Amino acid sequence: MLCISLFLLFAFHAALSLRICSFNVRSFGEAKRTRPEIMNVIVKIISRCDIMLLMEIKDNRNRICPFLLEKLNGHSQKQYRYVASGRLGRKSYKEQYAFFYRPEIVSVKQTYQYPDLQPGNEDALSREPFVVWFSSSNTVAREFVIIPLHTTPEMAVQEIDELYDVYQDIKQHWKSENFIFMGDFNAGCGYVARRHWKDIRLRNHNEFIWLIDDQTDTTVKASTHCPYDRIVLHGDKLINAAVPNSANIFDFQGVFAMTEAQALAVRNTFSWRKKSFKIFNQYLFENWWNHSWVLYEKGMDLPNWIDLVLNCAGISPK
Repeated sequence: MLCISLFLLFAFHAALSLRICSFNVRSFGEAKRTRPEIMNVIVKIISRCDIMLLMEIKDNRNRICPFLLEKLNGHSQKQYRYVASGRLGRKSYKEQYAFFYRPEIVSVKQTYQYPDLQPGNEDALSREPFVVWFSSSNTVAREFVIIPLHTTPEMAVQEIDELYDVYQDIKQHWKSENFIFMGDFNAGCGYVARRHWKDIRLRNHNEFIWLIDDQTDTTVKASTHCPYDRIVLHGDKLINAAVPNSANIFDFQGVFAMTEAQALAVRNTFSWRKKSFKIFNQYLFENWWNHSWVLYEKGMDLPNWIDLVLNCAGISPK
């Protein structure tokens, strides 16, 4: 339902944390592809992330993802690859999920298209999750599975609950203990009311940790305040690796000095929280002006780290 970029930061053994993002690009089809001002914003947003989940891709000619990849790889020295689902949906309305990722940081172990064929509950999901198993030699959690979901608003309660069955199915296929559920769940306001949460298994099992609370606004419109977009974690190693309070909404409208109308042309959500973090013996310096981070680890040469911090802040060390 919304356009948002959610930043989930994981502790690296190296200098930076892993940035995993989710972005519903409203009706991302040929009309947006041919508008440079929109594509430039999308490229800038994705370039802030190490893994980006894109939703609501509407492309029956296989042009969007290759074109976006070319733009991304021409934008900076960071190189990306992508994996994408087939076209998903009922009847003539179809969408795709796509994951853009930096191969020097993470790799794709396997992908899996959830079949949604449970006996007695077939076709419970409007857009069945395209599940990706990632690995990284640099993160505390060396492997993790991302399960995306873009619900139909009127069916949000049933579809979010169905994620528990998706999780159980994937557990039978892959030997992973680390799971990230993320996307545009439409999980608030009129679609998921307070009384509905008791019917959602992912919410009622304590081993699933919800990082975006029910009061967070993930919308762009000033007239709305709804927590539609969510991130949920499962797995002790993954949960322990996540930087506390680091799931944030990226206000691309404010950062890129856009009007509300311009932001809505890309999609419609945001809000940014500024936090400081401590990870075990690691300390994270954050420069919120240019949204960069420098991680200090116990035993690291402190003068060198200070020089990194000054560079991050845009100050030349003496």
